[in-house]
Amino acid sequence: MGEIKVPELAESISEGTVAQWLKQVGDFVEKGDYIVELETDKVNVEITAEDSGVLTELLAGEGDTVQVGETIARLEAKEGASAPAAPKAEEKPAEEAPKQEAAPAQQKTVEEVAPAAEAPQQGNQKQWLIASPAARKAARERGIKLDQVPTTDPLGRVRKHDIDSYADQKSNEQKHQAQASKPANPVSPSPAASENSDKPVERERMSRRRQTIAKRLVEVQQTAAMLTTFNEVDMTAVMALRKRRKDKFFEQHDVRLGFMSFFTKAVVAALKKYPLLNAEIQGNELLIKKFYDIGIAVSAPDGLVVPVVRDADRKTFAGIEGSIVDLAKKARDNKLALKDLQGGTFTITNGGVFGSLMSTPILNGPQVGILGMHKVQLRPVAIDEERIENRPMMYIALSYDHRIVDGKEAVSFLATVKELLEDPESLLLEG
Repeated sequence: MGEIKVPELAESISEGTVAQWLKQVGDFVEKGDYIVELETDKVNVEITAEDSGVLTELLAGEGDTVQVGETIARLEAKEGASAPAAPKAEEKPAEEAPKQEAAPAQQKTVEEVAPAAEAPQQGNQKQWLIASPAARKAARERGIKLDQVPTTDPLGRVRKHDIDSYADQKSNEQKHQAQASKPANPVSPSPAASENSDKPVERERMSRRRQTIAKRLVEVQQTAAMLTTFNEVDMTAVMALRKRRKDKFFEQHDVRLGFMSFFTKAVVAALKKYPLLNAEIQGNELLIKKFYDIGIAVSAPDGLVVPVVRDADRKTFAGIEGSIVDLAKKARDNKLALKDLQGGTFTITNGGVFGSLMSTPILNGPQVGILGMHKVQLRPVAIDEERIENRPMMYIALSYDHRIVDGKEAVSFLATVKELLEDPESLLLEG
């Protein structure tokens, strides 16, 4: 009998949450197959089987917190592995024999068969009740009997979403019954009763990553002297350059020329001029970094993540755009590794892709600076004393830690970013 244990995840991570079982009890797995997906504070990790065999027991359900080194499943090694046999036909009357003859025997394990009290009666076609660990856990918590839950699974398996749907249906039925039984002239409800009225609500557990994001953002606001300064950029020159070069750029590099490479180049140049924004506080000392690993905030399915473009000062425009495309795809697919998220020196976040006109970005500790990009919008701009033109303008924001960055330095940093973006050819001359 082999054991599936939570492996060492990273130096700073000691536990995770079972996000999804990729194999179920009774499934045969080959060595190297993915068995379970764990959600950690930073990334999702898929655990593989170290041996071949039949999965005989799951010791943690989806949503459970597990520790590094903890046994979460058991596997019967290949040498002695055989799928648990289906119940013998002669032990039951012929009319009670299972009707789903096409279902694999390995799916009718002792773990998954319903208790005797839930066994179907004669004439019921659902002879064997199969449910995932997550479904059993949800049913226990809500006081639901598994044999009452309808399922659309062709093998009759009850999944967690079946439990949720059944619970919602029962809740709606109870609401309608309660409304039908109300008196014609009801007494005015007390404040407590109003809070627990029949208004629809949905309670959802925060993911581990969302909990970590919330905790870190609050910590930053409590420990850093955060301040934000604003400016605006005339994007005319950048947009014109992109329009002229985008087709040729794509042909040469097989990646599109976006705004982010211009902003990354401008930020790196400004950091070289104002190095305290590329630093962090360690006790009573400043750690001023002479490298430029720029974090790019990306909205992923489970929350905001900040993968890092390494050595951005050494990359070309194409190199930066390619790195951002690769990291964004990993984020969307939950394939980011811990090394993709660690060690950034400064962060750029783009709320403009969602339509944000102006916002105050929160520091990504222990960094002391973050640049916020926003929506490009046509606005009337005074060109000189006599002329006003509609120009594509973007508000930009710099949040910084006032403990080590003074206002003069922060404002000058943002002005430098503005100047470089309004003269984008100058970025090519920056070393």
